[in-house]
Amino acid sequence: MARLTTNKTSFTSGEISPDLLGRGDLRAYENGAAKLRNIFINPTGGLTRRHGLRYIDTARGDGRLVAFEFNTEQVYLLVFTDLFADAYRDGVKVASFATPWTQAQIGQIVWVQSADTLLVVNPDVAPKKITRTSDSSWTVSDWTFVEKDGRIYQPHHKFADDGVTLTASAATGSITLTASADVFVAAHVGARFRFENKEVEITAFTSATVVSASVKESLAATAATKDWEEQSFSVVRGWPASLNFHQDRMVIGGSRDLPNQLWLSKSADLFNFDLGTGLDDEAIEFAILSDQVNAIRAVFSGRHLQVFTSGAEWMVSGDPLTPANLQLRRQTRIGSPTDRTVPPRDVDGATLFTPRSGAELREFLFADVEQAYQSADLATLAKHLVDSTVDQDFDTANRLFFMAMGNGNLATVTIFRAEQVTAWSLQETQGAFRSVAMVGNTVYFLVSRTGGVFLEVLEKGMNVDSGLSGTNATPKSTWAGLDHLEGQIVTVLADGAQQTDKTVSGGAISLDEPATSVEIGLSYAHTIEPLPPSIQTAQGGSQGGRIRPVAITFRLQDTAVLRLDTGRGFTNIPFKGFGSSVLDQPPQPFSGDKTVRALGWRKDGTEPLWRIEQSTPLPFTLLSVTTEISING
Repeated sequence: MARLTTNKTSFTSGEISPDLLGRGDLRAYENGAAKLRNIFINPTGGLTRRHGLRYIDTARGDGRLVAFEFNTEQVYLLVFTDLFADAYRDGVKVASFATPWTQAQIGQIVWVQSADTLLVVNPDVAPKKITRTSDSSWTVSDWTFVEKDGRIYQPHHKFADDGVTLTASAATGSITLTASADVFVAAHVGARFRFENKEVEITAFTSATVVSASVKESLAATAATKDWEEQSFSVVRGWPASLNFHQDRMVIGGSRDLPNQLWLSKSADLFNFDLGTGLDDEAIEFAILSDQVNAIRAVFSGRHLQVFTSGAEWMVSGDPLTPANLQLRRQTRIGSPTDRTVPPRDVDGATLFTPRSGAELREFLFADVEQAYQSADLATLAKHLVDSTVDQDFDTANRLFFMAMGNGNLATVTIFRAEQVTAWSLQETQGAFRSVAMVGNTVYFLVSRTGGVFLEVLEKGMNVDSGLSGTNATPKSTWAGLDHLEGQIVTVLADGAQQTDKTVSGGAISLDEPATSVEIGLSYAHTIEPLPPSIQTAQGGSQGGRIRPVAITFRLQDTAVLRLDTGRGFTNIPFKGFGSSVLDQPPQPFSGDKTVRALGWRKDGTEPLWRIEQSTPLPFTLLSVTTEISING
């Protein structure tokens, strides 16, 4: 019988897949865990019970969160729901306004901000500008492209077969346009066409081959010609699918009927798409053509202009980008989702994006050696935690990358590229996470719960979800303001001590004992389960042999409660200075080592030697674990 001591000083590989239980040779196994729920992994290696969620407001329904940062002092959160948006500043609603996007369309919106204006696109809705003039004043208006001498400088394209011709009845005034094949529909009224590069506006629909038009630029000829085109974006042809800014140009990526087309505005003239004669500062337009479908899903401004399509990832290079020196190169063949838009996010110079396959998180990163981009999968060791990401954002201060998923859970990845840390954990709540947004230094979530869809904020010091806290100069028993949790069982911290759970009735609860301060909300449990030990002895590995934990020492920091199972059921481990019952008195945070003796042989080598699981709404931080083990081969 051998006795060994193992030291686990880091959890910087996070939770890893059960498929790796036989890979004790991996560094990820050494620094990983079998299960991490409602835990944040610190870049330094320790584990902390995640912060709770403070209730902010009840949303109008399911939707999407968008950050709007006017300046360092004025940052807003926009909550898009069915045909409406609400603006919040510092957690307080300051404005509400109507929008054109239905709930079904919100999942496909793409946005980018310029000063006090948010540009928003969706392939089925005319692109809009949302402009802030004050906290309470927000307007929604259509895009207006640059217009000069009767000409609107917007993108144009010939959607009909190349052989189809148009004939004009006159060169000026009100004219009739006649097509050689079916071209027109009633919705073309109001659209701009170019007849041999001269603009006319459709004013009336007669048939699929005949319309009336008003000449905006005198025509050079009226004879039948194949040289004609119509505006690229319209009710008939659909609207832009994605956009961004790059090198002082607005970049539009794809539309409903031109999914693989890219348009770049004139330099420093965002709404001017005049191709001109190809001078350096003039607009650029081209299609992505290859051996696969390339519907553009996102354009991202990084080291180069990055284009994410349904089938591949592309690099558009040129310094600066001009019509003459632009180069387009396919980099990887991963692809992005087509049923929803998940915004790519920059993390330390790498672009993190959600791939079409689902259970992955890809890192689009330029490799200097190859002089090309690579798309490594950051979820290789934790695919079981990823399920059809619907929204994502990055908390730069705490190095936490949040992914709201289709199943309602929230995957959290601690990313610190400089230290090669990529650590996964899973956050669960009584409800479903729908959207996430980082606004300034604050992380907001849209959460669907019993009773509605709530806007909530991740708050350090909060120990419950959908929670509220309050104080009163004199102790009182009845605490109100909990209407959003009507009929729900809530956890209560009163003057720092946990009381028995209560059911909200009439928006209020009554405490067992009066208190001057409370924290009330939905409970959540954090779970830490280590991987089975991978031990090599002089006789070989321990697989197939029996293992018995002798003593386990937990190094804790500012921890109020330790609820532990070493094989014989859960128990609250007492700390020096107070009893094991958290109801006796407010526990004082403990920092230091706590050694627990353990008994019992483990016949199954895949079983963890210990497990922490507790819903007590009090702080918990685990820095390291030392385990003394007996092995009987």
